[in-house]
Amino acid sequence: MKVFIAVLTNKIITFICKLFRFNGAQFPGAFVYDHIDKNILDKIKHPKITIAITGSSGKGTTCNLIKNTLLDNNYSVVLNESGNNGINGAISLILNNCTLFGKFKKDVLILECDERHLHHIFKKWKPTYLIVTNVTRDQPTRNGTPEEVFNEILKGVDDSVHLIINVDDPLVNRFKLYHKGKITTYGMNEIASDKKEISIKSVDFAYCPVCNKKLIYDYYHYGHIGSYKCPNNDFERGHLDYYGSKLDYDNNKFYILDKEIQLSNNALFMCYAYLACYSLCNIIKIDENKIINSLNNIKDSKRGKSLSVKSRKLTMLESKNENNLSYFQSLNYIIHQKGTKTIILGFDNVSRRYKTTDISWLYDVDFEMLNNDSNIDKIFCIGKFRYDVATRLEYANIDKNKIVLVDDLDNIISLVDNNSKGDIYTMVCFDMTAIIRKKAQEYETN
Repeated sequence: MKVFIAVLTNKIITFICKLFRFNGAQFPGAFVYDHIDKNILDKIKHPKITIAITGSSGKGTTCNLIKNTLLDNNYSVVLNESGNNGINGAISLILNNCTLFGKFKKDVLILECDERHLHHIFKKWKPTYLIVTNVTRDQPTRNGTPEEVFNEILKGVDDSVHLIINVDDPLVNRFKLYHKGKITTYGMNEIASDKKEISIKSVDFAYCPVCNKKLIYDYYHYGHIGSYKCPNNDFERGHLDYYGSKLDYDNNKFYILDKEIQLSNNALFMCYAYLACYSLCNIIKIDENKIINSLNNIKDSKRGKSLSVKSRKLTMLESKNENNLSYFQSLNYIIHQKGTKTIILGFDNVSRRYKTTDISWLYDVDFEMLNNDSNIDKIFCIGKFRYDVATRLEYANIDKNKIVLVDDLDNIISLVDNNSKGDIYTMVCFDMTAIIRKKAQEYETN
């Protein structure tokens, strides 16, 4: 009876939210959690396959690749596409896709899960597969250290869960020390853009978790992500079940095992998302050729959507605040693009989850790498923290004549179009994406 009441209540509240044009992705679940049953997810008849994806970055892109590939192969799928990846969002989504008696109606449930909410979502009930993309320094005001984030993820896992992990990240690779269930590994072999020495001022993980000796790296992809081993042989990257190689930035392609994959955009972070998707789909026995065909026909991704501003291409890169490696990946993507470029950079809120004005993380972002790209025409700094962003760029020794402060966001697209050259790239957090997209569409139609 409690399941019936919870499902019905969730559906009614969702309907009312939509009727009044509220988002309604979290409130129904919050009401059920607070007033009906905090453990309602343990009482639902879940689908045969539940795929959870967690990590500091790359969750949304990976989820969308998996969803599209499964849909192409005739699975019925539910995904929390709104990005509400906590317990309340999970309850809202799952109950809305159940019958009144608590039976899930689709073949597969895909859940993007906040690292700290994973063990709240999965108490007794566990996912069939858990993909862990990476664990980096992310939202330190909320998360603390990367080790604390790893421990939070570990709480949501038992040995019944099949882990699919990115072992290029030594923090993620620590699951091998604790998990006795199935583990599938993926990662990228050495590529031309790799470094032999660390390229940023601070890394999130540098020492062996067994003997505490400093890890020795054969190469770094970025940050602490790469190929490593302990000098005492206590810990290493180890065997890759699925590996990527031969990333070709110019032709937007790389290889998974020996199969050529066409990328929707030529960014290293996309390779990891494609690898995770390929690994999962291969494990659940989708025909290999069908997986490759689906991946090669993906035209867009959650991160890196493109618009047109008059005759100029605008690519929207969502760079996650308080996460220097998310910013690095956006910067790395931009400098590997051809032609003249203009960048829009900034944010109104440091975090969507809590109030903070701590911007110290900006000084962990390697903005200095922009000095290596002579094709950057202008960098427009927007949002409430635009002066802080501009100051950080000046500390990076970027030419002051390239930095433009924008006080009026309403005219951002007009200012950019009339005062800069080349393709446009936005490096903004989630709060700015919808605003800039709307302004671009309005400008295009005027």
